[in-house]
Amino acid sequence: MITIALAGLRLRWRSFAGTFVALALGSALVAALGLVLDTTVTAPSRPPQRYSTVPVVVAAAQTLTVATARGSASASLAVSRGVPADVVAALPDAVVDRVFRAAYGRASVGRPWSALGLAGQVLTAGRAPTADDEIAVADGRLGDRVPVVTDGGPSQYTIVGLVSSGPQPVIFFSDARAAGLSPRADALALHRPAAEVRAVVGDRALVLTGADRARLDANREPDARDRNNAATIAGIALGFAVFVAMFVVASTFAFAVAQRRAEFALLRATGATSGQIRRLVYCESLLIATTASGAGAAGGPWLGSLALPRLAPGWISVLSHAHWPLWTAVGSGAFVALLGSLTAAWRAGRVRPAEALRETVVESRTMPITRWVLGVGTLVATMALMATNAIADPAGALNRKTYMPVVMLLVAAAGLLAPALVRLFSSGAAMLERTMSIRAPGAVGLVASTAAGASTRRTAAIAAPVLMIVGLATSLLTASALTGTAKAAMGRPPGTATTVYTLEGGSALIRRPAAAVAWVPDDAMMATPDLELPVGSTAHVWLADGSPAALRVIGELPLGSPSDVLVGAGNAFSTSADISSTAASAAADASSAAAGTSPPRPSASQTGLYVVLAIILGYAALSLVNTLIMAAPDRAPERRTLRRLGASRAFVLLVTVAETLVAVAVGLVLAGLCALLAVGGLWLTLLRITGPLPIAVPWAWVLGSAAATVALSAVTALCSVSDTEG
Repeated sequence: MITIALAGLRLRWRSFAGTFVALALGSALVAALGLVLDTTVTAPSRPPQRYSTVPVVVAAAQTLTVATARGSASASLAVSRGVPADVVAALPDAVVDRVFRAAYGRASVGRPWSALGLAGQVLTAGRAPTADDEIAVADGRLGDRVPVVTDGGPSQYTIVGLVSSGPQPVIFFSDARAAGLSPRADALALHRPAAEVRAVVGDRALVLTGADRARLDANREPDARDRNNAATIAGIALGFAVFVAMFVVASTFAFAVAQRRAEFALLRATGATSGQIRRLVYCESLLIATTASGAGAAGGPWLGSLALPRLAPGWISVLSHAHWPLWTAVGSGAFVALLGSLTAAWRAGRVRPAEALRETVVESRTMPITRWVLGVGTLVATMALMATNAIADPAGALNRKTYMPVVMLLVAAAGLLAPALVRLFSSGAAMLERTMSIRAPGAVGLVASTAAGASTRRTAAIAAPVLMIVGLATSLLTASALTGTAKAAMGRPPGTATTVYTLEGGSALIRRPAAAVAWVPDDAMMATPDLELPVGSTAHVWLADGSPAALRVIGELPLGSPSDVLVGAGNAFSTSADISSTAASAAADASSAAAGTSPPRPSASQTGLYVVLAIILGYAALSLVNTLIMAAPDRAPERRTLRRLGASRAFVLLVTVAETLVAVAVGLVLAGLCALLAVGGLWLTLLRITGPLPIAVPWAWVLGSAAATVALSAVTALCSVSDTEG
């Protein structure tokens, strides 16, 4: 069997070249993304930054622990309670650090001048701030009078000192002014032995040394989010890579089997059984997969080194040397090849020996029952998933991980059902040719549409990658823009951003985003429906600093609200000194614009979307070119017949291009239907939480990708004609 499979691969290497490249590319992506994933998970955290130059730091407890019926539940505090005053008094030689919200330029936090050297920063020009209206910054000009926004509101300050850059942009105030703006002592920095400090502090506060000092860094939570985002991006990209690779492989094998019906029939006529034919197809797929996956996995580390700076957090720069992603890439290549060849092998085994006597093969059955079942079943399942999302979790539609699977399933359903629509479109093309006979060059349209309708599998195989290029990517871009519009319509949370902790299920302590507003009484709150707090009940919660509160529920917030909870202004605790308020953000944005600073880099989710689109485009273009090249030899006898009947070479070329464009048109229409269903379903889902939203279709992308697809198809078709006639 292996000998026959090798002989078949040598004779029909053109038919499997695209499959080989697709599997090699897929394995390389699996290896690269696996290495990126392993790197982001296992990379060591950054060393201490905010307190890098001091050996011992005293800080307040950072965890809220609540007793429950099942033990205790804990969560990290959003706001530090501050170091107790008696601890501060017991350590008079400590540098008292206060970290509070203050916005100017890129800086969003303020600190006292005495904390300057704790992160290794030094004064580079000017002098230390001493008056209440003086500051020192890393970016600015001495003598400038600038607005700075703190929780107390905006005020004018004079820049009297310039400092070196540190791990975080900071505004340094005089010690007295910093104490007035933030009376709470967030940390004490000391140059004493740790044992001595612990003896003084006892259990009243935390004593941090070594790597534990990084627990107070501003980047601690962002770093964790970056790790999670990188893992999410790698997972989504990996899923799309496997999905599209399987799509390409299945399409290629199905078309290859359709081309080889006469060959399989001849093998059946010489005594081969259906099982042997199936095993032959499986053997061919495994031979291709083994070599392609090995080659792809070998290139995984190189591709991973290119992907790492684009996907992983910027502070991670060394790619992992783990071996499991490489072995996973090889195994997944074989799995994708076998899974993609299942249907093709089944169809190959059903070829009858009598078909060997046919001079030509005519497709009498456009769609087998199994394909109808799979196609309709996938479509029904997709619609059910969309309905479930719309009813049960409309706010979840704002997450790409929710709507991306819907788009993938719609494309898969359209690809499965594509052959059923080919003859409909080919008939329409023929009618258009008759209607526009004055413009059409002879019988080009009639011949092309008839040929496309006579070979539905070939036409559907060409339409499938067009569907991916235009449909999948257009749906994702439009849906991404729509969710962005929805988030903007929902707006920023009112009032001051804060945090509320709720105990749910009797044992889970949940940290929820909240906002403090003036029009809610200090002993009351409003909550979204998912908290299941009926109006009129009393909710036992914990505020951002961990203090307990019993609040009356006076109203319900709509689904998709920016905050899960609204509390009174008296319960306003700044969620983090490293996250500016609305006013501070606006001031910072204005200052950045005035300073001409560069716009922020794309978010992790946007980067992930671009990675997914790159995978889609690469695979789909490869599949399109491969299918056209595979189909070219089968059309050579028909082209020679047309030439013998008196057709010119220009006519033959026009027919070839027109036939290809009929298949492209099928793909474009299917792409439009997929985009309509995907975006329409998302719009109806978001309607529940935002009201009607405008849909911004990326027409530049739609028209550009469609034009590029048409051009690529036409050029490849022309080149394949020249190659087969050469």
